[in-house]
Amino acid sequence: MNEVGALVVEDTEKTELQNAFFASVFTAKAAPHESQTLETRERVWREEDSPSVGEEWVRDHLAKLDIHKSMGPDGMHPRVLRELVDVMSEPLSIILERSWRTGEVPEDWRKANITPVYKRGKKEDPGNYRPISLTSVPGKIMERLILDVISKLIEDQEGIGISQHGFTKSKSCLTNLIAF
Repeated sequence: MNEVGALVVEDTEKTELQNAFFASVFTAKAAPHESQTLETRERVWREEDSPSVGEEWVRDHLAKLDIHKSMGPDGMHPRVLRELVDVMSEPLSIILERSWRTGEVPEDWRKANITPVYKRGKKEDPGNYRPISLTSVPGKIMERLILDVISKLIEDQEGIGISQHGFTKSKSCLTNLIAF
């Protein structure tokens, strides 16, 4: 239903209604930041400590891809990447390394297909759907790289105390209860 309560039946109208609702929920786009070069990041990383994206790391992550997941807007299916792990690991590691060093992400990895997924309540209400973002598989691998690097940095610098159990590897609500 649209904002005046009329039932919308055309697919394009439904799409526009969902798009307007999702856009109203999120904040305005922030000003674009400049790309960080290696010189800018030296404040955080010394060159010898700066993580590199090795071919083995990429090979491991490609081999663990779930072949039943959807492909992103780039049309690259996880099954293809997993079956071609020996061929794809070297060029993908080069792309990921360059992206990591320059702070620039390939344009195709920034695109996403947004799919509304029903939560609960009246199906006619656009507020009862949540947007699911389908992004490219190589972009998701880049996200894992960033997560691994940040997690290791926080772990090495003891940025998270031993009493932190949520969102921490090998810890859970159960380990928190046991510790308590």
